[in-house]
Amino acid sequence: MPSERIILGIDPGTNIMGFGLIEVKGSKLSLIALDVIKLDHLETQPLKLKNIFEKVLALIDHFHPDEVALEAPFFGKNVQSMLKLGRAQGVAMAAALYRDVPIFEYSPRKVKQSITGRGNASKEQVSAMLNRMFTIAEQPKYLDATDAVAVACCHYFQRDTGKTGSNYSGWASFISNNPGRVR
Repeated sequence: MPSERIILGIDPGTNIMGFGLIEVKGSKLSLIALDVIKLDHLETQPLKLKNIFEKVLALIDHFHPDEVALEAPFFGKNVQSMLKLGRAQGVAMAAALYRDVPIFEYSPRKVKQSITGRGNASKEQVSAMLNRMFTIAEQPKYLDATDAVAVACCHYFQRDTGKTGSNYSGWASFISNNPGRVR
């Protein structure tokens, strides 16, 4: 594991997508950026997905992360919402893979547990813990931004990704690890 690297964390969404970047130097973490990409002004799902792809590419081209960590869609009651969320995550994955940046995926429960010690912690509790870690000067309007930083931190804390997350270093590894998701 390199001693210096940048991790881009993404909290996928089709109305608001959070992103956060952390820099790792040895065992020290520092916050580079956190924000959201607002997509609710776009009228159609295809336009939202296109925008997600373009914005993630722009983040990668600007910050040059070594790894991208994404929060996996959670299984909720609304199938349509889950489908839209999965598409948003897939497009963000595709953008990272397009730039040959390895991607890692973590469940919401794993992310919350790695930050707060509790897998059922609230977004506010996750945000408060991250504020203790980084002293975030201006609290973001949307907790999707701190959720994205939490995903990046979770990836840092889970150094042995073979046991805790899914690692895809390219399309071939994604397809081989997910034969049922690709047709």
